[in-house]
Amino acid sequence: MNQDYDFVVIGGGSAGYAGARTAAALGMRTLVIDSAEKLGGLCILRGCMPSKTFIETANRRLAMTHATEFALGCGQITVDPLALQARKRRLIGEFADYRVDQLEQGKFDLIRGHAEFVDAHQIHVKAVDKVHEIKAGAFLVATGSVILEPGCPGLEKGDYLDSDAVLELETLPESILVLGAGPIAMEFAHYFSAMGSRVEVLLRGDEILRGVDTELAAALRIALEKRGVRFHRGAQDWKFSRTIGGMRRVDYKGGSAEAAEILGALGRRPSTRGLALEKAGLCLDKDRIAVDATQQSAIPHIFAAGDVCGPHEIVHIAIAQGEMAARNVARGQGLLSGEPERMDYYARLFGVFTWPQLAEVGISEEAALAAGMDPVSASYPFADHGKSIVMGEIDGLVKLTADRGTGRLISGGVVGPEGVEIIHEIAIAVHLKATVHALATAPHYHPTLSEIWSYPIEDLAELCKK
Repeated sequence: MNQDYDFVVIGGGSAGYAGARTAAALGMRTLVIDSAEKLGGLCILRGCMPSKTFIETANRRLAMTHATEFALGCGQITVDPLALQARKRRLIGEFADYRVDQLEQGKFDLIRGHAEFVDAHQIHVKAVDKVHEIKAGAFLVATGSVILEPGCPGLEKGDYLDSDAVLELETLPESILVLGAGPIAMEFAHYFSAMGSRVEVLLRGDEILRGVDTELAAALRIALEKRGVRFHRGAQDWKFSRTIGGMRRVDYKGGSAEAAEILGALGRRPSTRGLALEKAGLCLDKDRIAVDATQQSAIPHIFAAGDVCGPHEIVHIAIAQGEMAARNVARGQGLLSGEPERMDYYARLFGVFTWPQLAEVGISEEAALAAGMDPVSASYPFADHGKSIVMGEIDGLVKLTADRGTGRLISGGVVGPEGVEIIHEIAIAVHLKATVHALATAPHYHPTLSEIWSYPIEDLAELCKK
C-alpha cells in the first residue's frame, strides 16, 4: 500500500507528543494531527498545571491562617482572585509555549485540523486551509478526554461550574457544593476550603476516592472534615433546584445541600466521538478504545494511549504508553528488534494534591491475594512523628503492605504532609521489587518526613519470613 506516513498520531497532548517524538527519533515518517483551538494538551492548559497553580496559592493561604501557632503574626489575609488568574495565565502560557515549540519544531509534521477515519488505513483531515486525505502504516489515537456531565435532573449547563470553568473564576464563592468524590473533586474541595469558602461535597458512594485504599481515603476525608468540609455520603437520587434566595440546591434521598455555586467534578470520558473509528473497524466501550498491554487495539496497526484507553488517566502513564506504542510500531515495521513491549502497572503511582496530600503506589491487597501472595500490612501515624509534629501537620498516616512469604514490598500509601513527594521512596522500592528486610537496612535522616517509612518497614521485617 502506498502511504504518506509510517506513523500518524491523532492528538498532540502528553501521550501524543511522546509517541510522535519517539517515532520520529526511530526513523519513522511521522505526522501529528491536533484539532484543539490551542496547542498544549489537557495537562498544561486545563488540568495539572493550572489546578496546581491554584492549589499552591491555597496552601500558602492555609499556612498563613495557622501563623500564630508558630509565634508569627501576619495580619489580615487578603485574596486577589484577579492576580491569581494573571499568575496562572502567565505560567500556563510559558508551559504551553514550550510545548507548542516542541510540536512545531519537532522532527515530524504537524497539521492543525480534525481527523476522521475513512477506513482502517486512511483518514480525512479537515484543516483551516484545506482538506487532507492521508494514508498511514500505523496510527496512534491520543485525543485525551472531555468533561463528564453531572447527570443531575434539572441541572443545566449554566447552573454549574465544570473543571474548565472553575479555572477561570475571577471571584471566590462564599460557598460551593462539589458533586463527586474523585481526585478532581477532592483537590477543588481543598482549594476552596483553604481559600475561605464554605464547602460541601455530595457523593453517591460511601467513601471518597473510589479504588483507593479505604483506610487512606477515610483518613483524608476525616482531615478535610476537621477543616470544615462537609461530606454528604451515600447520597442517591439527586435533583437540582434554586431556592427563593437564588442559592443552588441539590436534594437527595434523605437530605439536601445548597450553596452559592455548584462544581460538577464527576470525572471525564474518552474523547473519541467524531473520529469515525467504526469506519476503521473499531468498536468502542463507553467511548473507550480497548487495547492490550502493547497499546494495540483490535485493529493491529491502530494503537491508543492516554485517557482514550486508560486504564489509569495519569500523565506519566500516558507518556509511557505513547512512547511504548511508538516503539512497538517500530518493531512491526522492522526498525527495532525484539518482542513487543508490554505495559506493567504493578508500580502504578497515584496522587491527590489536597492538604494533607494522598498518594499510593503498587497493587491492592485484593490483587495480591489473586496473585497468590499473602499480604500483611503495617501503618504509622503522623501524630507520633517528630518532624510532622514540629510542622504542625499531624493528620494522616503511612501504610505499607508486603508479601509475608517473600518479604517483597507490594504497595505503599500515605495521607500526610508532602505525601505526593515522599511516596517516591516507596515507588522506587516497589519498582525494584525490594524486600522489607533490605529496606530496613536503609538509613533515614532525622528528623525528616521520609523517616516515617522506617517504622512500618521495621514492623513488616518482623512479620515477614526471611
